[in-house]
Amino acid sequence: MAREAKYRQVESFIKDGIRDGSLEVGSRIMTEEQLCEHFGYSRMTINKALNSLASEGYIKRVPGKGSFVASVHVSKPSDSLKSFTEDMRDIGMVAGSKLLSYAVVRAETVPEVQAKLSLGDDDLVHEFSRLRTGDGKPVAISYNYVSASVIPAIDVACLSRSFYAFLDSLGIEREYCGSEFRAVLPTDEQKRLLEADDIALLCSAHCTYTRIDGLMVPFEYTETYYNGNIYTYVTRD
Repeated sequence: MAREAKYRQVESFIKDGIRDGSLEVGSRIMTEEQLCEHFGYSRMTINKALNSLASEGYIKRVPGKGSFVASVHVSKPSDSLKSFTEDMRDIGMVAGSKLLSYAVVRAETVPEVQAKLSLGDDDLVHEFSRLRTGDGKPVAISYNYVSASVIPAIDVACLSRSFYAFLDSLGIEREYCGSEFRAVLPTDEQKRLLEADDIALLCSAHCTYTRIDGLMVPFEYTETYYNGNIYTYVTRD
């Protein structure tokens, strides 16, 4: 197995400190000189690692003062299939959900969703929104639309936990397709729910498919609005 690049080793060292709490938000990390001495690497290697961490939102570099731990941050590859629950687990936080609304509607009342899920006017759709949290703190708001022809009934209690765990319990396999990303300004209601004013939101939208009689069938459309100060989607090299 190839050894991890030197600058990646420095990144992992600092990320591990952030995740295990030994490096708290706002605390100053080791200087470039101290990191050079600790690892025995060149200043160029250390600087590359710190610049990468800053671009991903883990640290803030302040000229003349040093580098400081930023707020808890998720840097997620755009092709990642991990769920929100798994994202939170990766950074040492417990994921949670608060159900904001739930209804069953006719597909024709949500025409964009109707088109994405290839539904008829009279087909029914489970429509629900949830506040997603990490350690009880608001992180994102999701809006989900699920075809009732594939999932006739939903245990509403599961929407305060992991919806995908509920699908797993039904034995429904999933594949994602057509992910879209865009930056948007929050509504007043979204600011209130996320308990933040000076933010931009990152909207991630995708369709979820399952296989029925050998055919891939779209059954869920989801839009999730993340606090852009906490979530970043990145493209893999």
